[in-house]
Amino acid sequence: MSIEKDLHKRSGSKCELCGSTKNLIGYDIPPTNNGGLDGSIHICETCYKQIENPEIMEPNHWRCLNDSMWSQEPAVQVMAWRLLNRLKAEDWSQSLLDLLYLDDETLKWAQANGDGQDEDAPKHKDSNGNLLEAGDSVVLIKSLDVKGSSLTAKRGTVVRKISLVEDNHEHIEGKVEGQQIVILTKFVKKSN
Repeated sequence: MSIEKDLHKRSGSKCELCGSTKNLIGYDIPPTNNGGLDGSIHICETCYKQIENPEIMEPNHWRCLNDSMWSQEPAVQVMAWRLLNRLKAEDWSQSLLDLLYLDDETLKWAQANGDGQDEDAPKHKDSNGNLLEAGDSVVLIKSLDVKGSSLTAKRGTVVRKISLVEDNHEHIEGKVEGQQIVILTKFVKKSN
């Protein structure tokens, strides 16, 4: 069976976002890691045009996401999450986003295109301005006395698998000599 036929069968010949039965097409959700049926949704021409051209989005059309966001299909959930994030300025959209739960893998897929991420939000950066991410390794550029301990973290120490302190972009956490410590980002440089 072709993907188009599979999409018709899965969707009941309806748009998986708004429920329309007119002018249906298959739409691959970028980035498609697995492609095929699991990486696609069945949508109408109206939804397609607004997804591809965010500047012409009609917020009231997307109130349909109140129903489609509960789909069992991860691809539909991803598209609903992305659209709700585009419409964050609408009170109803923010309320739906607060209700929507995505498992970790689906959320990672939804965030892969940058929707829902505030470009102006502070980010964790090392002393050279390089972006730090959870799991990175860093090197201390200064010897640091660890508060509440006799431990001194020496300059040049590699701290592997750091975690980011969510509410403070100037702090990261990592283990030095078996002890979990908080480190200021201005005292580290990202290790390759």
